[in-house]
Amino acid sequence: MNQELLHLIEQISREKGVEKSVVIDVVLSAVLSAARKRFGTTDNINARLDEETGVIALFSSKTVRCEDDIVDDSLEISLEEAREIHPAAAVGDFVEVQHDIDDFGRIAAQTAKQVIIQKVREAERDMVYRDFKDRQGELVNGLVARIEREGNLIVDLGKTEGLLPRREQSFRETFKRSDRIRAYITEVKRASSGPQVILSRTHPGFLMRLFEMEVPEIYEGIVEIKGAVRDSSGRAKIAVVSHDKDVDPIGACVGLKGMRVQSVVQELRGEKIDIIQWIDDQVQYVRNALSPAKVARVYVSEAEKMMQVIVPDDQLSLAIGKRGQNVRLAAKLTHWKIDIKSESEAESDSERKEALRRAEEVFIPKRMLTEVPSSASSPVSAPIEGGSALESVAPEAPVQTDDISILEGSPS
Repeated sequence: MNQELLHLIEQISREKGVEKSVVIDVVLSAVLSAARKRFGTTDNINARLDEETGVIALFSSKTVRCEDDIVDDSLEISLEEAREIHPAAAVGDFVEVQHDIDDFGRIAAQTAKQVIIQKVREAERDMVYRDFKDRQGELVNGLVARIEREGNLIVDLGKTEGLLPRREQSFRETFKRSDRIRAYITEVKRASSGPQVILSRTHPGFLMRLFEMEVPEIYEGIVEIKGAVRDSSGRAKIAVVSHDKDVDPIGACVGLKGMRVQSVVQELRGEKIDIIQWIDDQVQYVRNALSPAKVARVYVSEAEKMMQVIVPDDQLSLAIGKRGQNVRLAAKLTHWKIDIKSESEAESDSERKEALRRAEEVFIPKRMLTEVPSSASSPVSAPIEGGSALESVAPEAPVQTDDISILEGSPS
């Protein structure tokens, strides 16, 4: 029986993927639960397994007292009894008193069995939780086990199941049962039924990990991904920089004949990906982020963390993108608010502001007009030389330019 116990421990450890020491702790915990049934308490009882023989020892640590001084026999032992265990025992020493575990009875044995099953299951869940928690932010492969009514996918990950919510799936892709699937682990949570692994195929991290798989320079740290953004309509931007002047980061990501980026595009079911070069110069970074559109000049407002970007007339729709897609992704990637105008719009705005400026120079603000007595029931504003009397003048507030700078240059 003792050797059978050791074999059982080995088997559980191997089949459940649980460390042997954890299984032993579970077994000893079960023995203590059975001991509680037998003795009513385990406050001063410990269990120990001999891993060579498979023998479980149940013992208490008791203080040696003179027989007349014993108050609690669950914590104390007489000198005479102690010397039967350890002949050299003396008053005040501690001795381990072994209990007989063969007389626990049927109920106690059943309790031990139930506890072992429960504890092994808990240990297995904890092991799986820690395993996947360490892999949060990484890719995982699995099989579609079933599809829920709402469109959520339950994915078989081997040791556990993962949940791929419908909102974390691209509108371009559909899956059926038993399909192989790759996803990004966004979150791992504890649940009563076991660890809950939340997956995504739309998270920017999924895009970044795919590039890490396809581009050795990224894996080796030569090329670094500085940021990635994705849009639900099927477009993405990724910013990369090279730490080796001899390595072109964009070329490394594209690969020979576009093979590397095409592998990523295929996994993403045809998602369009703009690969741009990250640069510390924020103006140039915004220019790059608006690719493939060309930029004429940029006005920068540091206070508002905003850039007004002027583009050639024929580049306006390209810069903005379908339903604002391009500029929205560029703003998310660079963390700058971006306002785009065509050169014609910018020129028109400039002419209008110039006209307002000249009007302010020609006309005296209404608050400076002098009221003159009149026989009329209400006063009228004095006429301005060279013009007619004004009822009101409300020009646009002058543009604050203290924190505005303009940068011009050739399109990137």
